[in-house]
Amino acid sequence: MICVSLTEEIENQLKKSRKKNKTMGLVPTMGSLHSGHLSLIEQAYEKNDVVWVSIFVNPIQFNNSNDLKNYPRNLKNDISKIQHLSDKVRVFNPSVKEMYKDGLSTNYYDFEPLDTIMEGEFRKNHFNGVATIVYKLLKLFNPNDVYFGEKDFQQVLIIKKLIIIEKFELNLIVSKTVREENGLAYSSRNNRLTNSDRKKASIIYKSLIFIKSNFKKKPLNVLRSHVISSIEKIKNFKVQYLEILDNNSLSPYNNENDSSIQRAFICVVVNDIRLIDNILLN
Repeated sequence: MICVSLTEEIENQLKKSRKKNKTMGLVPTMGSLHSGHLSLIEQAYEKNDVVWVSIFVNPIQFNNSNDLKNYPRNLKNDISKIQHLSDKVRVFNPSVKEMYKDGLSTNYYDFEPLDTIMEGEFRKNHFNGVATIVYKLLKLFNPNDVYFGEKDFQQVLIIKKLIIIEKFELNLIVSKTVREENGLAYSSRNNRLTNSDRKKASIIYKSLIFIKSNFKKKPLNVLRSHVISSIEKIKNFKVQYLEILDNNSLSPYNNENDSSIQRAFICVVVNDIRLIDNILLN
């Protein structure tokens, strides 16, 4: 498997591909690959001639130093998970210095109101950090397609706006959330949960299903109260936010006569581990 750590070598590889008019898909990740990532990669190589998987823990999108420190890193294990998928797949694993040659700096974009609520509220400057590294990767690779997961739906909307702002000509492919057997959305953070908490965390998806089943049947405040109380009955489980928002603008849902497409978003903190999920309601 081709595994590259220098941008100069990436440029050489891309020149070879372009000479042969090969289509290219990009799957940006921070490593600690799981079934959700593998699903994105599989979609990418089914559609494209070449697939680059970037593995880079981006420091500027973390507002919590402990979160950055504890983020799992195991390149050897990640490569072992994808090297047999397809000979189309390559890995880009740069150092921080390679991606930030002039020192750590963040691009600031006007994403409002997308970046001021939910993850944006509780993780200050997180989305500008995400946008900065995604901009660098899209600029470097200039892919035909870039792949992200629906689990991080707020991030997907941010990337969609970034593509418009920077006038990138590419397809943003959004893959459905992949789940563990108990319904918990796959996340690199799941490995930090105890076995007991991991089982109990199935309540997150069950709560979203409950909201979907009762959306427009029960008042929003009743739904919220029921879900929050059910989750917080579990020791060390705390709901950080639970929102029902417009699927495209993230504007609040206030009127049961509102016919626009809505999505429920939730973040549950288990000890100090943040677990996010969402579901389309209508």
